[in-house]
This record gives sequence, structure tokens and C-alpha cells, in this order.
Amino acid sequence: MKKILLACGTGICTSTAVNAKLQRILDEKGLKGQYQITQCKIAEVPMKSADFDLCIATTQVSGEIKCPFIMGIAFLTGMGLDPIIEKVLAILEIK
Repeated sequence: MKKILLACGTGICTSTAVNAKLQRILDEKGLKGQYQITQCKIAEVPMKSADFDLCIATTQVSGEIKCPFIMGIAFLTGMGLDPIIEKVLAILEIK
């Protein structure tokens, strides 16, 4: 089970939007049940990231991130999303 940490300013608004889109994309690729998504506040990322395989955030993180990191704005805008999805799949090592 791959663990994905989604972060935004409050851990509620934009991370929820990214969560819905990411789940839909991963499920459409036949990956349902192979991942677990957790949302958090951006300030919690340095403390929580060591327990995750990937962190996606919609804002800048201050502090050390202890897992691979992807800026997730493309999930909100749709612009440049395909390369981001490929990067997510490569980091998680699921195809």
C-alpha cells in the first residue's frame, strides 16, 4: 500500500479538490486499493512526511520534506497535469 500525503494551507480546501481528482485518476488507471491518501495542513508536512511515499502540496512547504515531493497546482488548473501524473506513478512505482 503506497501512502500519499496531500497538503494545503488548512488541510481542507484545495487538498480535498486534489484528493478527489487524484483518486479518480489513479482508480481509472486500475490502481484502486493500492494507495492510501491522507490530507494535512502544510505546516504538518515536515513532521509527517517521513511516514509517506509521496507528498503533494498546493502551496510551498517550509521545512524539510522527508519523502519525494510534487507541487500539485496542476491538479487544480489542469495545465501540465499529464507529466505530473506520470511523475506520481514513477515515484510510487505503480504502472
